Formats: sequence, C-alpha cells, structure tokens
Amino acid sequence: MRLPATFLLGTAVALHSVAIISFQLALMQILSLTQWHHFAAMVISVALLGFGASGTLLALARKALLKRIEWLLPLCLFASGAAQPLGVSLSHGAMGGFDTYLLFAEPAQAGRLALVNLLAGVPFFLGALALGLVFVRHVERIGTLYFANLLGSGLGGAVALLLLGALEPERLAPVTALFSIAAGWLVLPRKGAVPLAAAGLSALAAALFLLACPSPLPLSPYKDLSRAMDLPGAHVDAQRPSPMGLVQLVSAPALRHAPGLSLAFTGEIPTTAALFVNGDWFGAVPRKGRKGRPHLLDFTTSALPYALNAPKRVLVLHAGTGMEVAQALSRGAKHVVAVEPHRAVLETLAELSAESPYGGPAVTVAAVEPRSWLATDNQRYDLVVLPSIGSFGGGVGMAALREQNILTLEAFGQMWDHLTPEGILCASAWIDYPARAPLRLAATLAEALALRGTESPADHLAAIRSWGTITFCASRSPLTDDQLRRIRILCDALLFDPALLPGLSPIERERHHRLEDRRFFSLLEWLIDPNRAGPETGSPFRLSPPVDDRPFFSQFVRLARLPGLARQFGDRSIPFLEMGYFLAVATFIQLALSAGALIILPLARIGWRRGKRLRIFFYFGGLGTGYMLVEMALIHHFVLYLGHPILAAAAVITTVLTFSGLGSLASSRSGKTPCSPTRAAARVAALLLIFSFILKPLLAETLSFPLEARLFCTLILLAPPAFAMGFPFPLGLKHLAGLREADLPWAWGVNGCLSPILAVEFGFSSILLSAALAYAAASLAGWRS
Repeated sequence: MRLPATFLLGTAVALHSVAIISFQLALMQILSLTQWHHFAAMVISVALLGFGASGTLLALARKALLKRIEWLLPLCLFASGAAQPLGVSLSHGAMGGFDTYLLFAEPAQAGRLALVNLLAGVPFFLGALALGLVFVRHVERIGTLYFANLLGSGLGGAVALLLLGALEPERLAPVTALFSIAAGWLVLPRKGAVPLAAAGLSALAAALFLLACPSPLPLSPYKDLSRAMDLPGAHVDAQRPSPMGLVQLVSAPALRHAPGLSLAFTGEIPTTAALFVNGDWFGAVPRKGRKGRPHLLDFTTSALPYALNAPKRVLVLHAGTGMEVAQALSRGAKHVVAVEPHRAVLETLAELSAESPYGGPAVTVAAVEPRSWLATDNQRYDLVVLPSIGSFGGGVGMAALREQNILTLEAFGQMWDHLTPEGILCASAWIDYPARAPLRLAATLAEALALRGTESPADHLAAIRSWGTITFCASRSPLTDDQLRRIRILCDALLFDPALLPGLSPIERERHHRLEDRRFFSLLEWLIDPNRAGPETGSPFRLSPPVDDRPFFSQFVRLARLPGLARQFGDRSIPFLEMGYFLAVATFIQLALSAGALIILPLARIGWRRGKRLRIFFYFGGLGTGYMLVEMALIHHFVLYLGHPILAAAAVITTVLTFSGLGSLASSRSGKTPCSPTRAAARVAALLLIFSFILKPLLAETLSFPLEARLFCTLILLAPPAFAMGFPFPLGLKHLAGLREADLPWAWGVNGCLSPILAVEFGFSSILLSAALAYAAASLAGWRS
C-alpha cells in the first residue's frame, strides 16, 4: 500500500534536512583535520550561499522549474547526495598545494580556495534547490513542510554527533549522502521513474563505494601531525574518532618533548609517544610520576610553584595527557584532581598501559569542562595548574577566534576561590613576539586578584622565564622573603630569569636571557598596577582581560591600531600576527559580496517594483539574521552551562530547531484569523529582549544542578522563544503568496543570504540584543496587501 503523498513529501524533506545539517558538521570536522578549525565559518557561509543561489535560480526560472518539479525534485536530491562525498574527494584533490598559512602570501592560493568553496557548495545548492521547489510549489502547506525541515535539521545535529563518534572523517560524507538519496527515492514519480531510478542507483553506488574505499584526506604540511610523521620511523599506533576530533597516537624513535627545557639540563631527554587531535598537538604521553624522582618539567619554568610550597592537594585543569599530573605526583602530592573534558583521549590513555599518570588511587579524573567542575566542586587546593598557553615561536594567531573560557576574568576568580589560604594559582605561556599572551595573562591575573579584594596584586605575583616560556604564580597570601629567596635559588640553578617579583631589580631580569623587545618589562609592571589608566593605552594590542561575554584570549589585534601595526611590522606581516581573525574577516567579505550579488541579480528579471521589495528584503533578511544570531549566542551561553561545547551545540540546535518546527506547524493550524507575519516577528523580538536580560541569571542559579536537571532546564528555557521563532517565516511566505507568488523564491534566497557568520568584535550578550533588533526590523518592514 502506497503511503499518502503528503506524508512521503514531509518525510523526504526531513531526511534531506538531516543530511544538510550533518554534512555541514562533517565538513567542518574534515577541514579541521586537513586544514584548521577556522574553516567552520567558511562552511557555514558556503552552505548559506548555496541556499541563496538556489533562491536566485528559482526567482529567475520559477515557472520553468516548477513545470518540471516531478522529475527535477528527486533528481536534485540524488545529485545533492552524490555531490557530498564526491565534492569532498574532488575538493581535496583540487586543493593541491593550497594551505591556510600561504593564503596571504601567494595570490594563487585565493583561486584554489575559491575552487574548494565551489566544490563544497554544490551539495548545498542542489539540496537547497530541492527544498525551495517544495516550499514554493506547496506554499499552502508551508507550516507542515517547514516543520519537517526544522525537525530534520534538529535531528541532523544529533545524527552528526553519532557519526563523528563512530566513523573516521573520510567516511562521514558518504553516510550523510544516504539520507538525501533516501529522500529522493521517497518522491519518485509513478510515471517515467526508470531514468530517475537509474540516477538514484548511481548516486547510491557512488556513496557506498566511497564509504567502503574512502579517499585519503591529505593534511596540511604545516600541521603538527604532518611534521611529526616526517620523523624517521614515525607511525600511527592507534586512532579513535570522536565528536571532539580524531585522536591519533604517534610514536617515533626521535620523538621527544621538553617544552622550554633549561639550558642547565644535562640528562637525556627520553623518547615518548604523542597524542594528536585533528592533526594538532595535544600532548606527550608521560609515565606515572614517582615520588622523589625528578620529573622533566622540574627543569622548566613549571617548577616555580613547587619552589614556593610543597602542595599536597593539586587541581590540574585541562590536564591533557597528564604531564602536570605526573609532575605533581613526583613532587609528593597526596591527591591530584585531573579535569580533562576529552573522553576519547582519556580512553586512549587508559588502554595504553598501567603506567599512565591517571591510574592509581592518588588521582581523581573528571571528564567535564573545567568551568563546570569549578562551579560544582567545593574542595580547596594547595595548587591549581592551568594548561600552557600558546606554542613554540608564538604561532600565527590561528587560535584568535577560539573561545577559551578557562582564561577569562571570571574563571580566574573561580580558581582563586578554590585555593587554600596558602594556595597558589599557576599558569605558563610561550613567549611570543611581539609579546601578547604573557602580558594579557599577567593583566588577567592582576585584575582577578584586585576584584577579589587584594590591595596590592604585585605582592602576590611571581613570574620566571626561560629562553622560550614564562610561568606566573599568584599566591593567595603575600609572598614571603623565604619564598623569594627560593625563587632566586631556582633561577640561578636552572639559568632562568625572574620576570616579576616584589622588590625585583632591573639587572636581575636579563642575567641569562635577553629579550628582543625591552618594553616587555615596563608593560608587565604597568599591567599589574591597579592604578593604571587601562591596558588599551599602553600597547598596540588588545591586552585587557578577556571576560565570559567575550572569551577570545588569543584575539589581540585592534582594528583601530591596524595602520600603526602596518607601519611597525609591514603590510605583509599583519595577517600573520593573527591569521584566524583575518581569515574570519576575509570570509565575511566573501559572504557579503556574494550575498549582495545573489540578492540583486534576480531584480534584473523580476524588477524592483518601486521599493515594495525593500520591505520583503528587510522582513526575510531580518528573520534569517536574527535566527542565526540566536543560535550563536545560545550555543556560547550553554557551553558553560552544560559543560561541553559538543553537548551544548547538540542541545541548542536540536531544541531550537525542533520547537521552531512545532511553532511552524502551529502556524498552519491557527484558524481563520491567523497571526500576521509582522506581529509574529514583533513577538519574537519582545521575547528575545526579555530573554537577553534573564538568561544569564537563570543559568547561574541552576549551574550547580546535576547534568540531567540542567538538560531539562535547557529544554524549559529554550522552548518558548524557539516556538515563537517558528511562526514568522511560514506566515510571511503564505502572506507573500497571496500578494505576489513570483516573489517567493527571492524571499527564500534573501533569508539564506543574510544569515551572518561571526561577530568577533562584540560580546555574546549583545548578540541576543542584535537578534531582537533583527526581528524588530522584520516586524517594522510590514508590507501591505
């Protein structure tokens, strides 16, 4: 018995929406492995431009396309499915010598990147064209169909999480393709189905072949894993896929790890295996520390806190592979709490050997985000250790847009509250040039102490540096003369230089290692001075402490200072100071130019109609912009609340899209007097305005709840605004259909084109307010019959 056509069409829309969302997340994982994680912004922009391009084509050839919808719809679904794995394979073959590091140095790289974008955008264009055909052809059922679209999109996030945890990255796209291909089979017409069935079988065969025999994914030669594999005898011993990235264990006879090792060290540096996540260095695999036996880190600046005290209870945040845990055990710690959110890493280390520092009764391992642990843990510690910041040589700013919630002013305050009266907070950083990360770390520590009532932060701070690293310690009690003496003894023994001590003389600072930029020390002293006018006036870089609302610790460039930086370092050097930031800017410019063309191009055919389309532009553009801003802001807020970025993204995307789908379904059953589109947008704007003020206090009040209860609170909090957000788009399309049906494809394209990518210059609280303004703009557009 054949199922009703309406049910089959809705199911096909839902399945295809699962494919579109899960393919986006899969593509982000693939590019994060082969290139750098910042291409996530590019993936979103390419996907949205595909939706915009489909709207442009529909606007230009609506009648011709709708006339052939019976065979064109399944063909687009089959083609979209086949294009997903084929696009990945071809794009990586086409990338050739393309590399992110060379993008601002070789003009030819821009052309190669454009080709990659084109190949990656084909599946989204074909998939969006299929959805646009359905929405325009069946606009009378837009509420039900938009519900199926949003429900499938919400499920797509959950499906992607399952796939990321079960499959290697090169097998992801063939699996997501199966959903689109299945959708195509559901809408095959009864007549003339043989050629379409052949196309469906071909697409299925291509997906299954690439699933069984996937194309290898070439890594950038500049990635850490690529350089490690260049060592003689290097090989991958084990790998484990996970939503947080592909974990790979590498060993080589020449692989050694000694970060910032003292020049006075005369022993042999042991060989070690190393873990990489998505091709990036994660950490060397240490052996369990033995009490009384020196650890390799005792010959680095990380020895500073153990020169101050003999801590018995130690908390290590983002413990990684356990190097700092092993050091604490070797220095006599009785109990070490290791907080590491990457479960796949912990599972890999547990399978390695019994020599892992995480084994044994003295170590407690917590697989949660450090901020969640700090919010729920009531213990006090003699020492709290943070992960090392930066990399050897300072890098080129690829982490500029990475949210580092553990390095914010609020996070340092939480750590300070977990210290015993004699406790110490310790953080290390690689010394970069020009100096940024160490200076910002010092400013954040000093301000956190001042906010906790410390009258003179300088009396509580100590820092020592080697040829490559610097370690800061903030003591809960003022540093004593005996502690200062022990620090100087440590520096003399290991050829380190004190950088920050009470009563430090200038001659002591460069006894063993001279800095190229002598202003470092004056900036350092100025940043820890509670009476300074503000760090923005003392440096060309942004050195003010990052906060939870803007947790980009490694984002230093200030747009207002770009001319001065260009004069100081040269125009061609500027992108390499903070490549991640400028990649985001380049992506935004690409999106803006392409979106503008896609919006304006159809007007040459359908006409401007004396400004009436300006209202359509503001209405549907405001909806698209507001919806994406809401998702961006909510995912950020719920990372801290749920304790894991992957869990937060899945919870927010699934909840918002599902309840928006229910709102869309409700909009189609609102009776004879449905809500007007502009009134629906106004209600969303009002809800978001209220939500922007009450969300943070509500999350703070319930942060100590168990995870299950927090997930339930997430559902309760997000359901009302998400439900309301499901009304404006289908109501707007239905209203527009009654005025001028020919404008529907253009409205669909505008809604996709104007969805934003990133807001790097503003805090996350302002994003919710911006979303409310976008919905308010849509409401004020208010076109009339």
